[in-house]
Amino acid sequence: MKALILVGGFGTRLRPLTLSMPKPLVEFGNKPMILHQIEALKDAGVTEAVLAINHQQPEVMLNFVKEYEKKLEIKITFSQETEPLGTAGLLALARDMLVDESGKPFFVLNSDVICEYPLLEMIEFHKTHGAEASIMVTKGVVVTEEATERVESFVEKPLHFVGNKINAGIYLLNPSVLDRIELRRTSIEKEIFPKIASEKMLYAMVLPGFWMDIGQPKDYIRGQRLYLDSLRKKSSQELVIRDHIIGNVVVDESVVMGEGCLIGPDVVIGPGCVIGSGVRLFNCTVMRGVTVKEHACVSDSILGWDSTVGKWARVFNVTVLGKGVHVADAEVYNSGDVIQEMVI
Repeated sequence: MKALILVGGFGTRLRPLTLSMPKPLVEFGNKPMILHQIEALKDAGVTEAVLAINHQQPEVMLNFVKEYEKKLEIKITFSQETEPLGTAGLLALARDMLVDESGKPFFVLNSDVICEYPLLEMIEFHKTHGAEASIMVTKGVVVTEEATERVESFVEKPLHFVGNKINAGIYLLNPSVLDRIELRRTSIEKEIFPKIASEKMLYAMVLPGFWMDIGQPKDYIRGQRLYLDSLRKKSSQELVIRDHIIGNVVVDESVVMGEGCLIGPDVVIGPGCVIGSGVRLFNCTVMRGVTVKEHACVSDSILGWDSTVGKWARVFNVTVLGKGVHVADAEVYNSGDVIQEMVI
């Protein structure tokens, strides 16, 4: 099987992090966002993942592909647009990469989505219902016939309430769907799915477990909490249990931590970080190479790579520090501050 991952956005909602790193490579749970999806696709039997990128994706994406093709033993290729084509136009552009003589369906995933990725169950759902297109939904805008799970109508971002399910951004499509798409700027959600639904060939599988679009800071932080809770239930060995840890916490083994800290709940600390004595961290992400000095407090925020939080400083309420930012001793940042320059 093959899959297409839509990674072409510019990540403006997740700035300043995306000023230093393409959004798909921003870490979530201590690994690049897109790696969660590629690993899930590999486990579901996908042998080739096509990344739909825009013409401004930097060299770092190529380096990522080289590294993880070898590690995961999965082929990773690019389909690069030279002008905006929309979610359906990108499929038309990648047609020759997605279709082969086997005629098997292929996955399409939005790279912002984090969940438990029940892709094997989706394959079985697709076969059982004889669907041309299957979409994953979560508790929205998709109206289904409850007895058959067939989609009666598909309305993307309606002005009025029309249903109780939300498009989760994960699709399984037969190659015939590509025959419906012209190579131009086209939306699969607004133009293609409504037509397939009208022909009673679009089905919706309700996503079990958690789901979150983590494309903006507040949702990233909320998604991390849901992800850590899922780890506790399914892979609890990845969580750290120590006297000074509360709740669900992931700490890279290279982290240096001082005495008297209180960490958690819902914290991820990346490699190479230094956490000073008496530090309080909860509901936050501390990315690679960050230093949090003595008695600082960080909550509900994201500390970008190689940033520093000074002694007794306070960073909270969905504040995001960009790469290399320095918060001075006893400084306070809150209420959604986005810091992308050095603060002395």
